[in-house]
Amino acid sequence: MGMMGEEKYKAFDYHIRSLSSSARDSNFANDPSLLNSVKSLCDLCRSEKSEDLIARVYPHLNRIFQRCLSSTSQSQTSNGLLLLAILQFFLDFGDVVLHDADPNLRTFFKSCLSCEFADPIVAEATLDFLNANKKKLSSSFPTLLPQFFPLLLKLIAWNGEKLEKSFCRVFPGLISQGSFLPLFPSIVDLPILVVALEKVEKSSGSLVGSSIASIQKSTAPEMLLALMDEAYTGSTIGDGGADSESEDSSTMAVADPFFIELLKDENDGLAERHWASPAVAAALQAAVSMPMSDRLKQALRMTPRLFDMYTAIAIREVNDSLICALVPLLMTRYSNLFPEKLFLYEVQKRIIELMLAAFNRSPSFIALLKKPIVDRLGEAYDSPAKTELALQLCWAIGEHGGGGEAHKDAARELFESLELLLYENLSSSRLGLRESALGSDSAKSRKSSQSRLLCFVVTAIAKLATYHRELLPRARVSLTKVARSRISDARVWKRARDYLGLMNEPGICLSILGPCGSPSNGMRKPGTVNWSEGGTKMISHLPFYLLGAQEGPPHDFSFRDVLPGR
Repeated sequence: MGMMGEEKYKAFDYHIRSLSSSARDSNFANDPSLLNSVKSLCDLCRSEKSEDLIARVYPHLNRIFQRCLSSTSQSQTSNGLLLLAILQFFLDFGDVVLHDADPNLRTFFKSCLSCEFADPIVAEATLDFLNANKKKLSSSFPTLLPQFFPLLLKLIAWNGEKLEKSFCRVFPGLISQGSFLPLFPSIVDLPILVVALEKVEKSSGSLVGSSIASIQKSTAPEMLLALMDEAYTGSTIGDGGADSESEDSSTMAVADPFFIELLKDENDGLAERHWASPAVAAALQAAVSMPMSDRLKQALRMTPRLFDMYTAIAIREVNDSLICALVPLLMTRYSNLFPEKLFLYEVQKRIIELMLAAFNRSPSFIALLKKPIVDRLGEAYDSPAKTELALQLCWAIGEHGGGGEAHKDAARELFESLELLLYENLSSSRLGLRESALGSDSAKSRKSSQSRLLCFVVTAIAKLATYHRELLPRARVSLTKVARSRISDARVWKRARDYLGLMNEPGICLSILGPCGSPSNGMRKPGTVNWSEGGTKMISHLPFYLLGAQEGPPHDFSFRDVLPGR
C-alpha cells in the first residue's frame, strides 16, 4: 500500500467506502455509482498488482455479488453489468484470494442472464465479457459455455445481427463432446426460437426481467398452455370457436414438449423435437404466411452462417464417433426445417455438404449407418426434399463402394435397397400414380424428379457392382431391365445401356466407375494415371484406349503426343 500514490490511495479509500455503504443500503442496486466503484477498484488492483489491495477489495465484492443475486427476483433493476464487473474481478484475482469463480459464473447464467438476455446492453456486455476471457474460460471452466449454449442462442436470436460478430467469436467455445450433437438442431431451429420468443413476449409482456424457465416450471400449468395455444395454433384460449375446445385438448399434449425443449436455458442432452405434430406444422406455416418481423428475418440470415462455423469445426476438430452419430440427425432434419424457401435452400444445401463430407472422411460410415440410410431410401417418394436426400445418398453409396471392401454384407444390403427402389420405379412408380390427378406443371416436375432419381440409382448400382464384383451378375440383370424398359425419359435407359457396355471392359469400367482409391488402401484402378507423377512414368502406364490412334512401339511416344496441345 505504501507504494501507491496519494491520489490513488484516496480514490481507493473512496471506492471502498462506497462499496461498504452500498452493501448496507437496501436499495443498493439502483445506485449508479456502485458499478463505477467496482470497475475503478478492479483497475487499481490491476495497475498496482498488490495482493494486500486485492484482499481488501474481495470481501466487499463477494458480499455485493451475493446480495445482487438474492435481490434479482424482487428487483426490476438490471444487475447484469454490475455482476459482470464483479465476475471479472473473480477471474482476474481468484488465484490470489483462493476463490473458485465456477459457482458464480453458473449462477450468473441461471439467475441473471436467463432474465436479462433480451436486454441489449446486458447481452452485448455478456458477449464482450466472454470474448475478453475466452482463454481463461476454455482452460479453467471448459464445461460452462457448452452447458448454457441454449441460453446464448436465445440471446443472439433475440438481439440479432448487431451482435453476430461478437457471438461468432464466442461460438467455438459452445462446442464440446456433450454439446456437439444437441447444438445442431438448436442452430437450425434458430428462426423457430425467434417465433416462440415473440409469442411469449406478446402473451406475457417484455422478456426483460422474467425468466422463461420459471414460466415452464410454473405451478399454474394453464398459463403455459395459454402461451402454447397462441404460439402453435395462432389463437388464444379465449377465442372460442365451434370446436376450439376439442382442438386444444388434442394438440396441447403434443406441442408441450416441443415448446419447452425449444425455450430451455441449459443443455440437457439430445431430446426429440416433435415435428410430427400438426399443430407445430400449422404454426410454422402461419409464421411464414404472415409478415415476418425484422428479428425473424435476421435469424433466417444468421442461421446458415452459424451452420458454416459449426460445419468447419465438425470437420476439423470433432472425432469420428460424434460425426457418425451426427449423420442420422442430418438426414432426419433435412426435411424438417423452418418453411421459408430461401432458408430451406441455404440450410439443406449445407446439410448435404456436411453429410457428404462426413462420408468422404470416413466411407465406413455408410456401412455403419446402413439402417438409417435404407430408411431414407424407402422415403424417397414422400416429398421433394426426401427425394433429394435419397438421391444424394445413392450417390454416396456408389461413390464410396457401400462403405468399402471390408463391408461386403452391408454393401449387399444397400445394393438390395437400390434394386428395390429401381424396380418400384419401373413397375408401378408411386411418383407416377398421382400424375393424372395433378396439374401438368406438377406432373412434369414429379416426372423430372423421378428420372433424376433413377439416373442416380442406376449409377449407384453400376458403381457398387464395380467395387464388389460378386454383385456384377445382379447388376447386369437390373441394368438390362432398365435398358429394355424404354421408359419415356431416354436419359435413364441410355445410361443403363452405357453402363452395361462398360461392364464388358473391367479395366476401363473400374477406371470410370470405381470409387476413389489409392495404393495405400490397396485399391489400384487399372487405366488410371496420376498425372502429377507424369515425369517419372513410362508411356506403357497409359491406358491402351488413349493410345489407340498412335502408331509405333510404346517408347516412341511422349505425353505431348497423347495429351491435346494447349
